[in-house]
Amino acid sequence: MAEEVKLFGVWGSPFSRRVEIALKLKGVDYEYVEEDLSNKSPLLLKYNPVHKKVPAFVHNGKAIAESQVILEYIDETWKNSPILPKDPYGRAQARFWASFIDEKCLPALWKASWPCEDHEKVKDEAREHLKTLENELKDKKFFGGETVGLVDIVANFIAYWLPRIQKATGAELLTEEKYPKLYQWGHEFENHGVVKEKLPPSDKLIAFFKDRFESVSTSK
Repeated sequence: MAEEVKLFGVWGSPFSRRVEIALKLKGVDYEYVEEDLSNKSPLLLKYNPVHKKVPAFVHNGKAIAESQVILEYIDETWKNSPILPKDPYGRAQARFWASFIDEKCLPALWKASWPCEDHEKVKDEAREHLKTLENELKDKKFFGGETVGLVDIVANFIAYWLPRIQKATGAELLTEEKYPKLYQWGHEFENHGVVKEKLPPSDKLIAFFKDRFESVSTSK
């Protein structure tokens, strides 16, 4: 019997793209449903009634929400090409850094990318988090070593979205001079054969953020 695997996402969402990257790494066939967040479908609300946002993942009729939870579920369900280490300590470390990225880095980087009050203070906080990740990478190709893993997938925003926001807004946060290891990691990640196939078009993303920057700037 064929498995039912569905993903409800948005083309420009780093969170739904995380799930697509993991499924592609595992070679899992799935149906993708593009959502309009200004007019959410009844199915999205049914499958993610608590948060009412993407991604929502459905496997044989069972729904799972929140991208990190989905990533772990995918890793446990399809055992090939693991994205989490096998040993408990390695898994705990990967979960720690994934949580650090979602809870600390992404909110600070997002806020620092747009005009706001206390902008310099916000940028300093974002840079501090980038420095922490730079130190954690050490001399590894990816956060988990030689292959793309959970932390890399969760950090997809830093590798791909952030440089395009910087192009659109002129913000300077992640630069090769200040964070050479993180910058190189981002280059490796976005050019990884499988990852590359599941990233949104660069031009479309830059245009989207340019529009947003102009509307934020004019509303100030």
